[in-house]
Amino acid sequence: MKSLPVGDLKTHFSEVIDEVRSGEEIVITYGKKKENVAVIVPYNEYKKRNAIKLGLLQDKTFKMNSDFEMTEEELLNL
Repeated sequence: MKSLPVGDLKTHFSEVIDEVRSGEEIVITYGKKKENVAVIVPYNEYKKRNAIKLGLLQDKTFKMNSDFEMTEEELLNL
């Protein structure tokens, strides 16, 4: 994984996009301390990371009352 300051990202944006398209992940740093603020990843990797796997909660339902109140029975049945 490659790190790149914001200034270099702005200067070499097209090259960075080419690297990302080829599978590289780029960490964007900011400020004097070079704090990590973002990561640019290929879109296919982004989609894989955001796939929600519910596991045990897959068949459960959730209902929110308009007043946001819940009885003890409703709480225990979830």
